Amino acid sequence: MSSSAASSAAARRADDWRRTHTCGELRASHVGQRVTLNGWVHARRDHGGIYFVDLRDRHGITQVVLGAQFSEAVRLSSEDVIAVTGTVVARAPANVNAERETGAIELMAERLELLSKAKTPPIDVTASDLPALETRLKYRYLDLRRPAMQKNLVHRARFISAMRAAFEREGFIEVETPVLTKATPEGARDYLVPSRVHPGSFFALPQSPQIFKQILMVAGLDRYFQVARCFRDEDLRADRQPDFTQLDMEMSFVEEEDVFALWERVLVATFRAALGVELTTPFPRLRHAEAMERYGSDKPDARFGLELRDVAAWARKSEFKVFHGALERGGRVLALNAGNVPFSRKEVEELGAIAALGGAKGLAWWKADVGGGTGPLARFAAGPLAAELMSLLSAQAGDLCLFVADAQAVARKSLNEVRLHLRNKLRLVDPKQFAFRWVTHFPLFTRDEEGGRWFSEHHPFTAPEDWSLGGAGADPGALMSRSYDLVMNGWELGSGSIRIHRPEVQERVFEILGIGPEERQEKFGFLLEALSYGAPPHGGFALGLDRSAALTAGLDNIRDVIAFPKTASAADLMCQAPAPVRPEQLAEVHIQLAGQALKKSAP
Repeated sequence: MSSSAASSAAARRADDWRRTHTCGELRASHVGQRVTLNGWVHARRDHGGIYFVDLRDRHGITQVVLGAQFSEAVRLSSEDVIAVTGTVVARAPANVNAERETGAIELMAERLELLSKAKTPPIDVTASDLPALETRLKYRYLDLRRPAMQKNLVHRARFISAMRAAFEREGFIEVETPVLTKATPEGARDYLVPSRVHPGSFFALPQSPQIFKQILMVAGLDRYFQVARCFRDEDLRADRQPDFTQLDMEMSFVEEEDVFALWERVLVATFRAALGVELTTPFPRLRHAEAMERYGSDKPDARFGLELRDVAAWARKSEFKVFHGALERGGRVLALNAGNVPFSRKEVEELGAIAALGGAKGLAWWKADVGGGTGPLARFAAGPLAAELMSLLSAQAGDLCLFVADAQAVARKSLNEVRLHLRNKLRLVDPKQFAFRWVTHFPLFTRDEEGGRWFSEHHPFTAPEDWSLGGAGADPGALMSRSYDLVMNGWELGSGSIRIHRPEVQERVFEILGIGPEERQEKFGFLLEALSYGAPPHGGFALGLDRSAALTAGLDNIRDVIAFPKTASAADLMCQAPAPVRPEQLAEVHIQLAGQALKKSAP
């Protein structure tokens, strides 16, 4: 024992209830020691006048033995908070609990103090079955007592800590950027904050630190990172929350491969420290167009095959009118070979409902055979056409081949839905495998045909592959960007790009986006001014920490690695937020609700 620990132990009173050890700390080496534990009553058992209490904190569970002298203590209830002082004893060999790290010992209680009495909780922390999600979120403080949830948050903390340490070793400095800032278009709706001292004006909560980190590069802080809170008012999904956390970074005098190599080193160090997993680098690079063609998705799960194939040339030779009609309308005929799967006819036909999730009007199928095979396409695959189609799809006799004929976007999306469904149904992947891909060369702009205007595929500060933007009269839809995504196991972990560091190019991009001189000066004048004072070439990336923590913990929803998440309707059930505010609070920030008079607060 150190001198400081010895002096601390000497200073303790005999009736001191404060813990000396955690509930997950005691081992056989502690036998004979007098210790104090604090925690929650996890379970209680009566063995003929001797009572056993499982005492829990976030570190583990220790069994406490209460003798007959503690007869009043048998009234302890689940989740009561107690302090127990006693002597650590070894369990008899037959009573050792091998499933618990403290299972070789128990604590013989000499003193017990009830620190806090608990009502009957609406969530059974000890149960394996989960209550309704609404109950879990309303009583989140109880849900967070469950060991599984605490394990998730510990994993998240270790993951972020390891990543932060890796960036510091790479020479990056952490800089905090403002949370109250200016509304700028970045692809989602802003959360607005009214100003009290500037009537009629609003701050916006940042969707990302994008502009500020670019300005930091102009300022000469060439390697920046930040664990950043971001806010986007958008519809929620399993991988979305209105407020979320990302590891944001930017670096100067770089091109794409410099960013990729840096992140690969950081992720290797992070996975090694936080998970004990060794990653193989470099991560494969995959152009956006290739990803869409092979997988039907720009965030492909590359842990398994079942890649999409174009069978248009074969379809034109067949007599299947559905295929011919799709091709005549400028569409595609795409297919995938699911292999020799033991599906019943009903199971095969049910795949059509999966394809419909991507917009497909139907899903054709064929069980391959050189003799023509079976299924709806069999009569169109007679003679040499059967062998040709089998060759196109690398199919063996009996393989199930699936087809969608539709507009390109629909065909790709529909077969991607089928592909992911087959992954899960056939258990084609190892959940402990991590397959990374850099997806590159996204389009610079996308066209909103209904609105008749162009939008940035990534954001308006992304550098074009061609700095001349194709010259006068170029088609914006043909321009490629220098943006990139990092994908793992079919999830997008984050996005980044090489940025525009030349003010004249930034002005031209704004022009293509329909942002006129007055608007661009109003919204982005400070950025354009900064770029005019000598901006270095720079690029960066932001990795979603909620999503990364969830995936590496084997979870499919980021909610389970966030301490206080929102519902799908962006509501906090525990705090009952959002909520109305008093009229005088609205008056202070110069807000008047429709149909209500503005009231001033009393002096």
